[in-house]
Amino acid sequence: MYGVDGRKFQRQYKQSISNFKNWKQKSHAEDWILYPENLSHQLSLDEVALSDGELYTVLTSKKAMGRKGSIVAIIKGTKSDTVIEYLLKINKKLRLNVKGITLDMVGSMKLIAKRCFPNATQIIDRFHVQKLAIEALQELRISHRWEAIEQENNLLMEAKKKKTTPGLKLLKMVIPESNFWQEAGIYSTKPEKNGLHRKISELKSYSRNILI
Repeated sequence: MYGVDGRKFQRQYKQSISNFKNWKQKSHAEDWILYPENLSHQLSLDEVALSDGELYTVLTSKKAMGRKGSIVAIIKGTKSDTVIEYLLKINKKLRLNVKGITLDMVGSMKLIAKRCFPNATQIIDRFHVQKLAIEALQELRISHRWEAIEQENNLLMEAKKKKTTPGLKLLKMVIPESNFWQEAGIYSTKPEKNGLHRKISELKSYSRNILI
């Protein structure tokens, strides 16, 4: 029984078996690839770092559920003008049939979806909504914590002046062991000014016009 030379097999697959040399998209594959035949009524639009920090905009079909036929487009970069230019190469009739498109809260993604798929309802994915809500909650916890610290400091200073025992209540915070260092880092600095209000307003602004 003979073993197979991996590199030789890889080379033969690329040059002969895969028909790569005759691939219609070979000339522009480094910048953009389109598979209009994979378009479906429900799509997902996101940015992905494939290698060496290079960002690509990826459009996928939910119908394929991550299997063969999922990729509709891969476009180098995330600039809305560039992405729109290549996505508009897809037949207009096919683009108008798209009913929903899931994306994050980046403004450029919203613009791309609006220009290329005007009939599609924009849906903010759960991950980004949950992330923003958790950050807002964290800001709230931090602000209350700092208020408590300032109250304690004021009581200590007052007691020191009067040379009395400060009437302090023990403020206990339960921090899961897995989040200890993250929490420690958070409480070592004061919260961002208006950070909580900014995050809440972001959620409200997106929830007015976009499904979550």
